[in-house]
Amino acid sequence: MHKAMMTLAQVMAILGGLLLTALILLVCLSILGREMNGVLHWFEAGWSERLLELGVGPINGDFELVESGVAFAIFAFLPLCQITGGHATVDVFTSRLPAPVLRWLKAVIEVVFAAVLIVIAWRLSDGMMSKRQYGETTFLLQFPIWWAYAASLAGASAAALVGTYMAAVRLAEAATGRDIVPEEGSEA
Repeated sequence: MHKAMMTLAQVMAILGGLLLTALILLVCLSILGREMNGVLHWFEAGWSERLLELGVGPINGDFELVESGVAFAIFAFLPLCQITGGHATVDVFTSRLPAPVLRWLKAVIEVVFAAVLIVIAWRLSDGMMSKRQYGETTFLLQFPIWWAYAASLAGASAAALVGTYMAAVRLAEAATGRDIVPEEGSEA
């Protein structure tokens, strides 16, 4: 089961990384086009006019694409962060607690994380249905907003699934007193 969850988390992270890379390239090209457009307006007619006629300039709706894509990327990285225990922690108050107390504390935290991820997925689902029902679109590109919600819902659902799995694992660890899935960076 752990191998399947880890594979799901890694696939989602790879998809999120690929999309984030594409968005970075999109923003860079848009900035380059915007700057080239400004520079080309300084030159006399001829080659600069031809380039402007070809449409050299910023990419139309780039911020709409970035806004939608980054939402998916964030949710796509959550499953890997959840399964590897990659969330930021502050151990100042808990570092001296006995191992059984730490196990139960980790279990409670994982259960809360899982519950929050489930609520987020549920609310994204409702939001997606609402956007789809009313046919809302983006301002410039006019693509349906529910598409971005659907992509984010896929990531949030994977995060909720992995979060629920990790909550069950941490509860089992607390109940049995032994490590089933070691946290990232700790010994197996």
